[in-house]
Amino acid sequence: MAHTRLYRAGKLVLEDFPVADISEYLRDEGSCVWLDYCAPTKVELGTIVEEFNLHPLAVEDAVAEHQRPKLDRYDSHLFMSAYVVKLDAESGELLTREIGAFITPQALITVRKDEEVPIEPMLARWNESAELAVNGVAFLLWGLLDVVVDGHFAAVQALDTEIEALEDLLFDAQSRDTDVQRRSFELRKSLVLLRRIVLPMREVVNSLLRRDLHVMSDAMTPYYHDVYDHVLRATEWTESLRDLVTTILETNLTIQGNRMNLVMKKVTSWAAIIAVPTAITGFYGQNVPYPGFATHWGFWFSSAVIIVASVLLYWRFRRSEWL
Repeated sequence: MAHTRLYRAGKLVLEDFPVADISEYLRDEGSCVWLDYCAPTKVELGTIVEEFNLHPLAVEDAVAEHQRPKLDRYDSHLFMSAYVVKLDAESGELLTREIGAFITPQALITVRKDEEVPIEPMLARWNESAELAVNGVAFLLWGLLDVVVDGHFAAVQALDTEIEALEDLLFDAQSRDTDVQRRSFELRKSLVLLRRIVLPMREVVNSLLRRDLHVMSDAMTPYYHDVYDHVLRATEWTESLRDLVTTILETNLTIQGNRMNLVMKKVTSWAAIIAVPTAITGFYGQNVPYPGFATHWGFWFSSAVIIVASVLLYWRFRRSEWL
């Protein structure tokens, strides 16, 4: 089912009308239309290809999966590909959903790859800023971009929160190294994926700000600059978080090394303490006469030496914080 909206002279005058009626409404140069498809086929898009003179390559990109975020320019229209993202807090996985948009002088045609891309936030953004509707397609496209980029920003914030929790886990005395490593790799994987999505959006929004594309109006320019600022902030934040996750992984390895050194010091200290009675009893176990041989005082003397030497070693290691 296709969703439609008709704006005329900056006013929303009609919703969810048949796609076949678009031609009639667009005869009025003061009208602009929003048309939305969800998981359409090439045949379904074929009903509007001739109406809007859509390029076959753009139609193919709108149907194909896993497109790179981009803005393609054709003679009669522009085609934009972007991604809606959301972070799964439980697994640390970044969920991505693709959306394409044909941008014509009088229409914005959005193509969602599945129902996981909601249109309600976009409709709410348009309704909240209804006074900007007089700018036509530039207004509709701004609402779409604002929702998409805000989603990127929210994902970066969520990743930042998860990384802060990971830092707390890193220095938790009862934490397990495998948990830190697994979570670190999950978050790093999500950050790499988010970077692939956010970084190209800079070029997309920057291209839309160009005057030669005839998309922008003077009234909408500040709003697009605001979206561009959010894109830059999300990009920079993503880069810094990637470095932070790398630092966490390196710190975790360092902590593991320090813990191993501490264990080795403890083992070595106890081995040294145990070596004292071993050496003394071994000496007194010789089958040759020596001072105290076959006498009671020799036994007590050797026992006293063992105790005193062991206590001294223990005290020394404790003072050095080896035990």
